[in-house]
Amino acid sequence: MSKRLFDLFFATFGLIITFPITVLLGIIATIDTKQNGIFSQKRIGQFGRPFTIYKIRTFGLSELKPISKIGGFLRNSKLDELPQLWNILIGDMSFVGPRPDIKGYYDELVGENRKILELKPGLTSSASIKYSNEEYILEKQENQLAYNDTVIFPDKVKMNLEYYYSNSISGDIKIIWKTIFPQTR
Repeated sequence: MSKRLFDLFFATFGLIITFPITVLLGIIATIDTKQNGIFSQKRIGQFGRPFTIYKIRTFGLSELKPISKIGGFLRNSKLDELPQLWNILIGDMSFVGPRPDIKGYYDELVGENRKILELKPGLTSSASIKYSNEEYILEKQENQLAYNDTVIFPDKVKMNLEYYYSNSISGDIKIIWKTIFPQTR
């Protein structure tokens, strides 16, 4: 089975199963944040092309304001990412691949590291598993941006480049398994 067929089958199945939950979470997020419960943002996709990613909104009118308790739960449980099944279905993303980032990161890679841009961004990856508590790690840093740019992002690039050279359906299934069942890491 090809990666695209895998993505199409499971994204379709996932959308059918989670649609009522996603709608309910979107309504709750709308009430909680007093904005549209679906958040969209431009991210860098395959070949460096921007695409619009969808998530359940977890923050209020300003991204600088603290995330609500409901938003915190949605982020910690990763339920805020359910709308990305749509991104997978339409081909902007895959289940497994480098997490899509904002402009100024993956699109700025040089040399061999640019091979990462040949991959579709993913809902999960080895790097996203390793840094599943990234916000907590960054909270502890005096200069969060510098720490991200000099420690976390370079490590993600290294891990995503390793994935580029070794990706396979069986490897993707292992990553998905570790994402769903983190205690098996």
